[in-house]
Amino acid sequence: MPRIRAFAPVAAFLLALLLAAPALAQVEVEGPGAGEGGTVAPGLELPAPEAEPPAADVQLYMPEEDQLIGRLTIPNRSLATLVQPEGRTWRAFRMETLFWIAGIVILGTLAALAAFYFWRGTIRIDRGRSDRWVPRFNGLERFAHWTTALSFIALALTGLIVTFGRFLLIPLMGHDAFTATSEVSKNLHNFSSVPFVLGLVLMLALWIRDNLPTRADLVWLKHGGGMFSRNASFHPESGRFNAGQKGIFWAVVLGGIAMTVTGIMLMTPFYVTGVSGMQIAHVVHAILAALMIAMILGHIYIGTIGMEGAFDAMGKGEVDENWAIEHHRGWYEAQRDAGRQPAPGTRPAGAD
Repeated sequence: MPRIRAFAPVAAFLLALLLAAPALAQVEVEGPGAGEGGTVAPGLELPAPEAEPPAADVQLYMPEEDQLIGRLTIPNRSLATLVQPEGRTWRAFRMETLFWIAGIVILGTLAALAAFYFWRGTIRIDRGRSDRWVPRFNGLERFAHWTTALSFIALALTGLIVTFGRFLLIPLMGHDAFTATSEVSKNLHNFSSVPFVLGLVLMLALWIRDNLPTRADLVWLKHGGGMFSRNASFHPESGRFNAGQKGIFWAVVLGGIAMTVTGIMLMTPFYVTGVSGMQIAHVVHAILAALMIAMILGHIYIGTIGMEGAFDAMGKGEVDENWAIEHHRGWYEAQRDAGRQPAPGTRPAGAD
């Protein structure tokens, strides 16, 4: 018994140490590595992460000179453009400036043609019709002309509908009807570009030689083609095409090429250029379209009510002999010397 009493204090100490060991083995830890209750075993603590920067310091975009480019990981990089200040300039052009440009150019041309018609009237054949016909254009040439002309008319009308119809047609036909009209117009506009380009290529191949400048063009330009002279018998001499027709030819070819290039860029967005390039292409396309519409209005005028006998050239490929002598004497004499005589009929009025 004495021995047992001697070991009693030691046993009590060991028992107390055994009961306190679990409590000492657990340490309150906050942060990474903590388990349930926020505790981890000693030596297993994870290092504290670096402090995250405030949200205001995170760079969400990359500033550029003319736009703000965001960060993304998808293939379509064009969607990264968050803000493009140049877009405001383009929108102002599209919604305001273009209206004024097209209105002044197109409506101004119509007004000028109407005023000219009331002042000058139809330019008549001085000696009247002779009923003798001179071949002017063959079938391929007329095909090239009408292919280009009809496709351009389709392009012009559909382009005007798509551009200005929202403001001019919706009040007349309503939203639903205009939606269908604009959708058809957009598709017709795109498909009409194919025959237009075909016609341009044919015209360039067929008529480029006859549309090179000559000395006679300076005389024609000096006298305005005789169209502004009250002396109906005055007609500056010219070859197959006069200076005015040559100007229209080169304007259609060069303007048509520029419109084709910009049109393809607009039909294939972001394939060739970015947002800024697309906006420039649209501005060039729209302004050229307005100018070409105005020019073609003048061409249509002089080929129909503006000049007697002019429509016969493309209407049936032949022109009256007196018309050929008055307006294209150089070309007529070349045709005569080549043995291309007028069709049988009466002699030209006033001939010796």
